[in-house]
Parts: sequence; C-alpha cells; structure tokens
Amino acid sequence: MESLFDAAARCLAAGEIETKLHLTRQTAQVWRDGLFSLQSPGKPEPVEEPGRPMKPELVAPVDVPKRRLNTKEGLAALIHAITHIEFNAVNLAWDAVYRFRDLPPAFYHDWITVAVEEAYHFQLLRERLNELGSDYGDFPAHNGLWDMATRTAFDPLVRMALVPRVLEARGLDVTPGMIQRLRQAGDEETATVLEIIWRDEIGHVAIGSHWFQYLCRQRGLDPEHTFHTLVGQYFSGQVLGPFHYEARQQAGFSVAELKALEQMGIAKTQGGNTAR
Repeated sequence: MESLFDAAARCLAAGEIETKLHLTRQTAQVWRDGLFSLQSPGKPEPVEEPGRPMKPELVAPVDVPKRRLNTKEGLAALIHAITHIEFNAVNLAWDAVYRFRDLPPAFYHDWITVAVEEAYHFQLLRERLNELGSDYGDFPAHNGLWDMATRTAFDPLVRMALVPRVLEARGLDVTPGMIQRLRQAGDEETATVLEIIWRDEIGHVAIGSHWFQYLCRQRGLDPEHTFHTLVGQYFSGQVLGPFHYEARQQAGFSVAELKALEQMGIAKTQGGNTAR
C-alpha cells in the first residue's frame, strides 16, 4: 500500500497546472477509498519551492500591479492576485499533509479536503480570468504565503497558528467588501465566485483553528496566550483590521484573541509612527 506522504509529495512537486489539479483530485479519491498507508517512509525533505508553472513572475509585494476595478485590466489584475493565492493554497494544503507526520487521520483528511476545495477555487477564478481575455501567469505575483510556509515548516502548531489563522484569515475580513465593490462595478460573475470562496475559507480557517487548539491541548499550552505569542514572534507585518468578527468567530477565533490582535495592530502602528 502506497504511503499518503509519497502521494502528497507528488502533488506538491507537480509544476504543470493541469497535472497538479488532476493529481489533487486523484489523490483525494484514493484517500477516500482507504487505499493509502500512513506509514512514513522517511523524514520529510525540505521544500524550498513547490512545483509551479514558469509564470507568474514572482516579485516583491510592493511591485504587484494595482487592482483598480474601473478598468478591465485592473479587474483582471485583482482576480489574478486572488487566483495566485488559491494556487498557493493548494500547495500549502499538500505541504501540511506531506510535512507533518504522526498526527490523527482526521488531520490528513481535513487538509486533503482543503486541497481539493482550493483547486476548485483556482479553477473558478482561472475561468473568470479567461472570460476577461487573461490567464493565470499574465501578471506578476508575490510569494508571501509560501514564504511563511517555509518559516513554519518545523512545527505543525506554528504552521496552524500563522498560515490559516493569520494570513488566510485576512481573506475573511476583506472579501465581503470586495464582493460589494464588484457588484457596484456590475461584475456579478466575479462576486458570485468570491462568495463561494469566502464561505469555504471560513471552513478552512476553522480547520486551522481546530488543529491549532488540538496541538495546544496535546502540549498543555493555553491556546489564546500561545497564539498571541506566536503572532508576535513570527509575523513581522502589521496586523491589519478591521476584523470580520462573525466570520472569524465561525472560524474558531475567540473574542479575546480578536481583541488581542486589534491591540497588536495598534501597538505596531504606534511603534511605526514613533520610529518615523
């Protein structure tokens, strides 16, 4: 019986888009059929870069094109940026499966489910790009999500805290406003796609919250204190608000955690003003 970890490594390494999407669906079905072993053939290898196509060109975040909805190119640039996030999210889900061993089968089931849903999101967005005369790879993009994946590769607790609960959770705050602006601009098609993604992403962040809290309990750690500590230690950017309290609470955040994040954002802003 093949190891799930070997299959996840293939999904992660696949660079051609259609191959990665096909392997994601195929691997998920084999898992559902109960045909994978959770025996580890060895320790996971470091993954500096996952498989991805030659384009998009990866640049610093400040060099990513502006996304103004009042032009066709600006709309395509916005959709492309989200499409890139979803492609990265497929790799992040498979990396969680591949990298972290000796966890309950439910952990792997959850992240395989996330990989399939992120692949579906990617396809929806790519189809929308195609309708606008563009494709994935036509605009530069940044690598912030994967950079955080490499920084948190040593510990699933740190990964669950920083990737789903900080970086991906930001989408829960900003997507409703984006949907509203798209509708105001008359783009019902993209707004509908983002509604599907927003609904699913609440579930994805909730999975991150569940396993973060599980690992804290396993180690005898207080989840709220640990989360606050890890964000301060590993997240160098500004903690941006305002937060969508309802969506974040559905995704497993406590009110105390959200209040602490707000205070961190204020403190970083004040510190930056002092430095200037």
